[in-house]
Amino acid sequence: MAKSAMKRDQQKFTLLLLLPALLTIIIFTSLPALTTLSYSFFHWTGFQRGSFAGIENFRRLFAFPFRDSLFMAMRHNTLVFIGILIIQTSLGILIAYALYRLKRGQRFFRTVIFLPVIFSLVIVGYMWQAMLDPFYGPINYLLHKVGWDSLALTWLGSTATALPTLVFINLWRWVGFPAIIFLAGLNAINSEYLEAAKIDGASESQIFRKIMFPLLAPSMTIVTVLTFIGAFEWFDLPYVLGGSSGSPAGATDTLALMFYRLSFGSVDSGANEIGIGAALGVLIFTVVGIGAGFGSKYLRSREVQM
Repeated sequence: MAKSAMKRDQQKFTLLLLLPALLTIIIFTSLPALTTLSYSFFHWTGFQRGSFAGIENFRRLFAFPFRDSLFMAMRHNTLVFIGILIIQTSLGILIAYALYRLKRGQRFFRTVIFLPVIFSLVIVGYMWQAMLDPFYGPINYLLHKVGWDSLALTWLGSTATALPTLVFINLWRWVGFPAIIFLAGLNAINSEYLEAAKIDGASESQIFRKIMFPLLAPSMTIVTVLTFIGAFEWFDLPYVLGGSSGSPAGATDTLALMFYRLSFGSVDSGANEIGIGAALGVLIFTVVGIGAGFGSKYLRSREVQM
């Protein structure tokens, strides 16, 4: 009896500790998601809710004139995810390994690498906008000075370069985050494995490929899932540099920007479509939730195999 009473007290205490986190999730995540879902099933006139619409808002989302913008935005999100995952993850691993091998000054360089992550996104956006200015920016000025005139482009003003430029800026700002995660993974590796490999005559590259990299699988899972979520919810940087319309000519448009335009209107169109915007919000939530869930499950199964 005493043991069962103690166990019940422990469960109550655990629930009490979890209660603030559970309330936070319910208030700021679950309730807004359910509210958005309910909005998607009604007709809207401005911000005034009308009659029940069923799945009409979802049908209109995949029909003219919203369909083309939807598929273009989804393609941009997918390209951003692939580009960031490949380039940022690779750079993060290289930077983490370089920091891991440092004998001196690791704390200093760790701070320098992570510093852009804590910068205000608005400051980062406008700083790079000034640096990439085609007429007065220092990057094009230096390219002209060294004779590489053909590389002095309108980085944010061309449909061919705008999205890759945003990806580059995002890499510059966020590469420190996966680098720190991978560095923590490298520091967690049992040194006995590395010593045994060295005794067996393994080279440094072999140790990294055969031992270190496979043991980074848990860190890789975290980085991949967070990259997927961030890429398909990408809003802040495109909005700061390209506005709500994803300029130029929709080249930097994303699902989150489209959701914003539909829900709150845009500069070139004051009209809003709350119902269709809510339907798009449900679609984004579903894609991110399913993708992150399946990706996490698959990558964790790979961790066991490795």
